[in-house]
Amino acid sequence: MGASLIALFVSTVYIVLTSWLAFWARKYAKFYTQRPFLRALFLEGIATAELCGACFELIIIADNWGVSMYAIYLFVLTIWWSKVWEDATACPYTHLEELVEGKKSLRDAFLLIWAELVGGLAIFRYIQLLWALEIVSTHKNRAFDDCSTDLQVPVIFGAIVECVATCICRVVSRGLSELDSKLGTVIDAFVGTTLVVAAFNYSGGYFNPALATSLKYGCLGTTFMEHVIVYWVGACAGSILSIRVYQYPAIQSFVQKHKLKSH
Repeated sequence: MGASLIALFVSTVYIVLTSWLAFWARKYAKFYTQRPFLRALFLEGIATAELCGACFELIIIADNWGVSMYAIYLFVLTIWWSKVWEDATACPYTHLEELVEGKKSLRDAFLLIWAELVGGLAIFRYIQLLWALEIVSTHKNRAFDDCSTDLQVPVIFGAIVECVATCICRVVSRGLSELDSKLGTVIDAFVGTTLVVAAFNYSGGYFNPALATSLKYGCLGTTFMEHVIVYWVGACAGSILSIRVYQYPAIQSFVQKHKLKSH
């Protein structure tokens, strides 16, 4: 039990270290970049690196202490990220949504997604360095071992899982944003974490193409095309679908009713 607690403590320290480095990287990016769009590129890259860096360690936690412990960490981290990321999303489909809605140009959306992918892929070298230290047994051989896919169901079903869960996440997020509730962040984190846990044994529950690519692209058991279909097409389709779903009269009526109550 002692060794397990020490290993969990080390994993926690690694997550805190990653968040601390990202916190200061954001401060430097804001201070040294004067052009708003260039700053946005840096902040998206940093946010995605922080997200993926923490989630690499969450894999260790899930493997050794179970999905329940993983969910607790993810819930707390999601609240933290919502507080410190500001306008950054660390998620490609949010830019696609704005592109579809006419709020963002194709060029800007592409560059922001590119920045997220760079941040998400680059962070693995940092994680590899931490794991290579093998301070605790849970990190032994993890730095250079081949990873395996989290997709435990047929590709089409996996894509549907990512699509539906992403759609639900985005509809809830839009509604909470419009309601501007004091508990909005906590509710959003709870819904997101619950959906991740529900999908954990099916697709892995990523609901974010950049995160899935950073953690699972090239892993044994999934081809390039299968990865794209499940984690890019599935999630992005769910995101775009959420724009239409959110406009359904029943959902709009629910949001407007609760908006009036809050005022």
